[in-house]
Parts: sequence; structure tokens; C-alpha cells
Amino acid sequence: MSPQPPQVGGDMRKFFTSFWGVIRVVQILFGAGLWITIATNKYEGAIHFVLFVAVLFWLLTLALFFITLLNKQDLVPLLGGERWLCTNLTHDVAAAVLYLPALAVMIYKTDRNSFCNLEQYLHFCPYKVYLAAATFACLCCLAYLLSIVHGACRKHRGEQTVV
Repeated sequence: MSPQPPQVGGDMRKFFTSFWGVIRVVQILFGAGLWITIATNKYEGAIHFVLFVAVLFWLLTLALFFITLLNKQDLVPLLGGERWLCTNLTHDVAAAVLYLPALAVMIYKTDRNSFCNLEQYLHFCPYKVYLAAATFACLCCLAYLLSIVHGACRKHRGEQTVV
């Protein structure tokens, strides 16, 4: 009896139905919502920082998602293998720490433009755009905080893998 080849599709389904697979998809969707909302409208000043944070962590989360999905974390030098859970946890902490000031910037900008949220106001009003971006930034921050709690619990139990 010859050994059967590994089931790649089964590993992918297992990852997609795991907490990490679901939360990474949520983080990718909320992050994309944030940077697309900002990038498709006029922005200035501190919003550049928000856009930087959103795009940076969207790309890093996308990379972590696909590396884990394809089960290639052992090929990542210094960060993969036994350190993969710690790498994901470090990424999530950095994202949450940088999303907090990004959220504060979006809340400040939304508040500063709340005067133009009137029907009689005839000029361009970024209030609704900033409000939507603040909502996406808040949801992103919450998603990363949730994954921090989950990752810290797994790390505390002594687990070293994401799935």
C-alpha cells in the first residue's frame, strides 16, 4: 500500500474555517474598506498617516494570510516555523497600536467637518467619507484586538502554530 499524498485542499478548508482564517479575511476586508474609502476621496494632512497604516497592514495581513493558507510559514526565514504564532501576534499588536492613533485622527477629522453635514451646505463635504473611514478604522482596530486576545491565549497554552 503506497502512502497517499497530502490533501492541500483539506488544509485550506481547515484554515478558512479556523478563527485565524476568518479573522484575517475580516481584517483584509475592513482594511481594504478603509484605504479605498480614503483613497477615492480628497484627503490631506494627517489622513496620510491613516492611509499609510491602512495600506501597510492590509498588505502585511494579506501576506500572512496567504503564507498561512498555503502552509509555507516554514519557508519564512527567522519568523516562520516555531515562531509563526509569535510573528502573527507581534503583527497584530503593531497593527492595533498603529490603528489607535489612526482612529483618533479619523475621529478628529470627522468632528472638524461635522459643520458641513447640512442640506443647505453647497460645497464639498468630507464628513460622510471621514465618518465611514472612522468606522472602518474602528472595526479594523477591534479585529486586530480580537486576534491579539486569541493569539495570546494560544501562546499562553503553549501552542506554536496558527492552525
